[in-house]
Amino acid sequence: MQRRFRPVFIILCFIAAALFITKAAPARDRCARETSGETAREGPRVALTFDDGPSDYTIDLLDGLRERGVKASFFLQGQCIEGREEIIRQMQDDGHLIGNHTFHHVQLTKLTDEQAKQEVISTSNAIFKITGIYTSYLRPPFGEWKKGLDYNVTMIPVLWTIDSRDWYTQNTPIIVNDVMKQVEDGDIILMHDCYKTSVESALQIVDRLKQEGYELVTVDEMIAD
Repeated sequence: MQRRFRPVFIILCFIAAALFITKAAPARDRCARETSGETAREGPRVALTFDDGPSDYTIDLLDGLRERGVKASFFLQGQCIEGREEIIRQMQDDGHLIGNHTFHHVQLTKLTDEQAKQEVISTSNAIFKITGIYTSYLRPPFGEWKKGLDYNVTMIPVLWTIDSRDWYTQNTPIIVNDVMKQVEDGDIILMHDCYKTSVESALQIVDRLKQEGYELVTVDEMIAD
């Protein structure tokens, strides 16, 4: 059964240097906020996110996104980074958000506090060595965030609202149609950059979203909205 999470973003607590995020309010509900003189944005927004990379297919995805002038968010596995440093530098140069997806793609809730902390920190350190930046965003594998982990690692967990199931289907027309029939303003789309069909699907989804007037943004832009 497809798991559909509502956006979990927006309660960020900076008291005592702790950052929190909640599953409570859908991102699309946040579009109706009080602006107090702020200029309202035009048109719907969607964040396209990719897990489990980098892979040998990631460079094709980056090329396609660059041609379309689109930014996305990539949540990297630490164990996939070695040997693909140039791909990550290209992500950074192209303005994509680079996030953490643990080192070994493990379910954090099944680990001890120390093991979970090391899974996160090891990947953040690997990303820092390449980019010079410690990422603030983490996509917990299987969508399972370990309670209290935010006291040990100052990061913002990022879930999703649409699961493309591209890893399971591996069929481009099915993936594209399934995403497009669900998408709404404020959605965060989960995909993967380790399958050829996922790359093909993602670029077709981008084209269709742009045709329908959507702006594609990174997850930090969605949070800031």
